[in-house]
Amino acid sequence: MAISEYKCPNCSGAVTFNSGTQKMKCPFCDAEFEVAALQEYQKEIAAPKGDKFGWEKYGADGGGSFNAGELDALQESSCPSCGAEIIGDKNTVATVCPYCGNTQIVQERAKAMLKPDYVIPFKLDKNAAKAALEKFYKKKRLLPKLFTAENRIDSIQGIYVPFWLFDANTNAQIRYKATKIKSWSDSDYNYTQTSFYNCVRNGALAFKNVPVDGSEKMDDEYMDAIEPFDYSQMVEFATPYLSGYLAERYDVDAEKSKPRANERIKTTVEAEFAKTVKGYTSVKVESSNVQAEKGEVHYALFPVWMLNTKYQGEVYTFAMNGQTGKLIGRLPVDKGLAWLWRFKIAAIPGVLLTALFIILRNVL
Repeated sequence: MAISEYKCPNCSGAVTFNSGTQKMKCPFCDAEFEVAALQEYQKEIAAPKGDKFGWEKYGADGGGSFNAGELDALQESSCPSCGAEIIGDKNTVATVCPYCGNTQIVQERAKAMLKPDYVIPFKLDKNAAKAALEKFYKKKRLLPKLFTAENRIDSIQGIYVPFWLFDANTNAQIRYKATKIKSWSDSDYNYTQTSFYNCVRNGALAFKNVPVDGSEKMDDEYMDAIEPFDYSQMVEFATPYLSGYLAERYDVDAEKSKPRANERIKTTVEAEFAKTVKGYTSVKVESSNVQAEKGEVHYALFPVWMLNTKYQGEVYTFAMNGQTGKLIGRLPVDKGLAWLWRFKIAAIPGVLLTALFIILRNVL
């Protein structure tokens, strides 16, 4: 399997995408290049030239053969920089060599996937992601010390997550059942008057870029929690943006993502229409009819910093928006510390009473 990397025109070092300058940067000579210019240079150096050698293949028997199906989920390739064999998930499009640290893009896997229409480049680098995670840990008194000690914070990875973006024009009719309650009293009785209203709202809303993540591995709640992304910074997709980061191929296609897009659109329409039903004591949806037309679907990659870490056999996931810095995660609780704090809190009234008794005894 062929893998390519982007070489610096000055020193031939492996260059990566710099989220700060939005350019390709060489870590060896600090030279910076526009993405488009480096793409043209890559095409030139990739063109066949010079000598061509043919080598015969020699087979060798190893420790045995894989059982049927064991290799189905794996992909194997060689790092062009150090020659290390890289084995990864079949959906991985870009990876980092674990031996020499150079970045490669797996060309055969990329050819097998639908080319993204757009990409939102990383704005926040790894240091910013680590700092955000450390701040997230700070002052968490019940956080196990072993968790932070064992947590491989340096293993936080920048990954481009596949998203389907849905555009649609909607027309909707929603009927609400509303009430107004009025209460008063006189010298004899208390009175309550309930008036019922039938409220109908008709209107149209246009939706653009409704996101639905296309990765089975990613928790939908996590991806929803780190929204929104700033679409004004979305650009046409180019492979150099993948350099220096991981990228996942979608494994949930657009067709399977449509029900979730429909749900998000319908929920938003109902919420927006409900804002116009004012002045009532209670409002309840009786019927909702949302029609969408002229729908379009686009494929994009969005930047996310991810860290999965284990504590006492349970996996804890942290995700941060690589553009805005919005972070979500779940932390474990040290049960021993929790009981200690409960004991301290419960002991406070007893300590106060003892102190009060001593003061009164001295006074009296």
